[in-house]
Amino acid sequence: MTGSATTIVRNCHVFDGVQDRPYAGAVAVRDGRILAVGPEAGVRAAAPDSAREVDLGGGYVMAGLLNMHTHLSLSLPGPGGDAVSRMSPHSLALYMASGARRTLHSGVTTVRCVAEKAHAEFALRAAIDAGWTSGPRIFTAGRALVCTGGHGHEGSDTLECDGADAFRRGTRAQISAGADLIKVMISGGIAGEHEAIDTPQLTGDEIAAVIETAHAWGRKVTAHAGPAPIIEQAVRLGLDCVEHGYQLTEPVVKLMAENGTSLVPTLIVTRCKDFFDSLGVPEWMQQRSLGAGERHVESYRLALAAGVELMLGSDMPPFQPTEGTTATVRELEHMAAFGLAPVEALRAATIVPARWLGADEQLGTVEPGKYADLIAMDTDPTQDVSALRSLRWVMKGGEVVRDDRTGLRA
Repeated sequence: MTGSATTIVRNCHVFDGVQDRPYAGAVAVRDGRILAVGPEAGVRAAAPDSAREVDLGGGYVMAGLLNMHTHLSLSLPGPGGDAVSRMSPHSLALYMASGARRTLHSGVTTVRCVAEKAHAEFALRAAIDAGWTSGPRIFTAGRALVCTGGHGHEGSDTLECDGADAFRRGTRAQISAGADLIKVMISGGIAGEHEAIDTPQLTGDEIAAVIETAHAWGRKVTAHAGPAPIIEQAVRLGLDCVEHGYQLTEPVVKLMAENGTSLVPTLIVTRCKDFFDSLGVPEWMQQRSLGAGERHVESYRLALAAGVELMLGSDMPPFQPTEGTTATVRELEHMAAFGLAPVEALRAATIVPARWLGADEQLGTVEPGKYADLIAMDTDPTQDVSALRSLRWVMKGGEVVRDDRTGLRA
């Protein structure tokens, strides 16, 4: 089925992301975009008589998921990560293409890459856009900016800079390569052996240089950050988003809410022992990560109570099998279990990130004119986000790329 024909997706319940509850209806798709949505009779009237039909058997349809913290070239310490780090550029591109395809099949139709090796994601994005390979829509930060020896400095997915001028050049270099946003590492993290989560790694003038330069070029900035003091400094300088936020405090989340600084909590990274074990992640990292879990949840709950804008991001590969589902769905379950209402959790995985990316006129809800990026499952996700475990059908740009009833995995 191609994206150019008119298709009616029918016999389904539609969660459009605008209303809070699904309704019995249908979606008409033409030229890769949503033509009409609503009660089936009205949708049929808007579509030509020759329209094809997809019967979803009473399933629940919603917009495809957006994962805002993705690394398709992730390589953590340990044998699994070492194997990725040793890949040639050609092998790496094929490896990432495989991950992109699996990501799309998992219901994630858009990703925000926040540090990829050797700028390979730019070639991957072009290949996906050209139809050479299957994958999600890609927004990317290019290489993350770090200080010498800073978090993640070991690989080609980061660029070491020192001093304000160097960070300005690093920011411009990512924009020149085609970056949609800028990622900067302003503190230590769980994957750096010679640092702590709360190790400050950039000076105020270095952070300011990144933010000022990126904003001048119309790009937002997100920061890998754990401790409250460094996050506070960055927020006051205009930071747009925080990744992780392991050690937030009430004054800092209040400041984030007041300044419109979003949070991608990545709760799963401090509760994913099965993933670590599968990669042979060393004990020091496992202890640091899993030991931070309780404080991580406390930070998340503080942000939620303060009204900070929350967005879904797994840090683990979006499709990664874990605890009977994927990393993306498991992250969403954590967000809901620790206080976010199911409907708001779904929006944190759809329209909220689309708005942050400046793509809300194209993505994030099931409305006429938007891309026909749709997913379907057996039960109502607005009642329990675990309904996404029953995901069985995926459409991107009007083309069905997964249908479990027919065995299709395009």
